[in-house]
Amino acid sequence: MNSRKDQLQAIDRLLTIMDELRTECPWDKKQTMQTLRHLTIEETYELGDAILDNDLVEVKKELGDLLLHIIFYSKIGSETNGFDIADVANEICDKLIHRHPHIYSDIKVKDEEEVKQNWEKLKLKEGKISVLEGVPKSLPALVKASRIQDKVAAVGFDWEEPQQVFEKVQEELAELQEEINANNHDKIESEFGDVLFSIINYARFLKVNPEDALERTNKKFINRFQYLESKAKEMGKPLGEMTLSEMDMYWEEAKKQK
Repeated sequence: MNSRKDQLQAIDRLLTIMDELRTECPWDKKQTMQTLRHLTIEETYELGDAILDNDLVEVKKELGDLLLHIIFYSKIGSETNGFDIADVANEICDKLIHRHPHIYSDIKVKDEEEVKQNWEKLKLKEGKISVLEGVPKSLPALVKASRIQDKVAAVGFDWEEPQQVFEKVQEELAELQEEINANNHDKIESEFGDVLFSIINYARFLKVNPEDALERTNKKFINRFQYLESKAKEMGKPLGEMTLSEMDMYWEEAKKQK
């Protein structure tokens, strides 16, 4: 691993390159925070993919892309005397010190849960009106639901036992079925949302990240379906012309693949 000196030199090198690109590259000169925003979101998802694949080479590359974006935003901020990379780093350093009194002060904590509870209490003391204030509005709904539940649980608004949450899932499923039987589409959508919300909450009690779990299933389905497509190609038959029994046979084969 690189020494602290080497690490600092690498960051300095990136800052220098960013300065040069901002003054000399036609594309980089035109960028604004607004034009970079969607690219940053894309890079974040690419990092997420690499982490789920446990591909450390790709994780390193995607972290580099995100680091570039942080440097880029900081450079743009410095051009209007708003802030620079030092302000960004100092801001997060100050926040970390303030929110870890069990490390930087004489506060004692017994476990991770108490750290999370103290974190939310400190945020409210900083002037936050609601513990949910820090949940970004543009988060995907599944991730947002998970973050909402984490935050309210940190201030004590939570179930006591996993079984209670499972019973809530069953209750919501029953209510969904009632609306399906009544053929009320608006209420079906509402109850379906309640089912998803309760399932996500149950995942928290099982210590499962629902986003990771769903993406794992997505990848599994894609791999199995592509195996099915490859077998159809080997047979010289369009997938749509395969019988359901043929599809099922190859699907079962795909499930046995690594």
